[in-house]
Amino acid sequence: MPTRILPAVGDVDAVRSITTLLSQLPDAEPVPPVVDSTQLIDTLARLAAESIDELPEVVVVHERIGPVPALELIREVALRFPAVGVILVTSDASPGLFQAAMDYGARGLIALPLGYEELASRVQAVAQWSVGVRRHLGAGGDVFTGVGGTVVTVSGSKGGVGATMTAIQLALAAQASGRSTALLDMDLQTGDIASYLDVQFRRSVVDLAAITDISPRVLADAVFRHDTGVALLLAPGDGERGEEVTDRAARQIVSALRSRYEVVVVDCGAQLSGAGAAAVEMADTALLVTTPDVVAVRGAKRTVRMWDRLQIRKAEETTVVVNRHTRGTEIQPPLIQKITGTAIAGTAIPANFKELQGAVDAGRVHELDSRSTVKQALWGLAGELGLVKVSEGAHRGGGRFRGDRGAVGFRRRRELGG
Repeated sequence: MPTRILPAVGDVDAVRSITTLLSQLPDAEPVPPVVDSTQLIDTLARLAAESIDELPEVVVVHERIGPVPALELIREVALRFPAVGVILVTSDASPGLFQAAMDYGARGLIALPLGYEELASRVQAVAQWSVGVRRHLGAGGDVFTGVGGTVVTVSGSKGGVGATMTAIQLALAAQASGRSTALLDMDLQTGDIASYLDVQFRRSVVDLAAITDISPRVLADAVFRHDTGVALLLAPGDGERGEEVTDRAARQIVSALRSRYEVVVVDCGAQLSGAGAAAVEMADTALLVTTPDVVAVRGAKRTVRMWDRLQIRKAEETTVVVNRHTRGTEIQPPLIQKITGTAIAGTAIPANFKELQGAVDAGRVHELDSRSTVKQALWGLAGELGLVKVSEGAHRGGGRFRGDRGAVGFRRRRELGG
């Protein structure tokens, strides 16, 4: 059977050189190259959704691939698609880089300029390893091989706009619908998820920051299982320790959660850290919560522009959620969309803090009454984002979330009143 090889190369000249050599290898079947890290992950995810047998045996990653650095990309591929063997092509063949590549999950390293013999030898060895892993998986090995969970980040345009409440309710909705869900507090200095959910905890995200290989057991030790079933990975109690969570650590942590849970909701707060930026960059959906007032909307515009300048996320790839919405305010969602240049969520969250105050003060927002219009809107937003499993009955308006008191209808792209 021919060996399928997927090159991940951003440089045009390097693409030509690598594909030419790959096409000369015996029993090789090079597939069309991908030009950046996002396209590589999307391609592998699409193939994995069909079958593990559809995945290429070998992925060749060039050192200048972007926007995610090559080593970080290799780690994500190794975590999400363990039956795929990755080879790093680099001009630095030092022992230090070789060891780092192996630690990140690469199965081989090839030095530039490429040579036929070395390339053929390494591809053959990695392909044999990949075939062996797939044989093991076919025999029932307990190794994660899925596409990976959906990651949603929730950021605030400024402090106090409701990002944490939004993140919590999205996670609760996903879990209540039957999806395994993790809630990560990446607001590292001022995270309040533990206070909102009445949680006393010892371990936090900081405990994973220095670990280079986050195994399922290590992850399970750091996660707090809430009464609702949501897995919580909380911000440190001592805010200054948040600096220990680097962007590299954040990528590893989000990838580890994604490999174990169907939905991962990340509260990034309103302050941009390196870790938060990495989470936003990795997210399938990046939400930016604002309220319909001048200061908050200006903050949203400022955040969107900063994300674009730092090449974290483009404006059109960001979705703004309008919280504390009323029909009487001058600033309506269509205007916010025009100002920020983003997508706008079809579900706006009504201004009714009185419904929330008792549950917030008690630190038990998970017990918020299902008749609350705020909760209904937030759970409707979860449905709009595709975070919940929708039963056939729910499509007809009669669905219930498992473990929730009362029926909550999904609000799908409802029209916003002006």
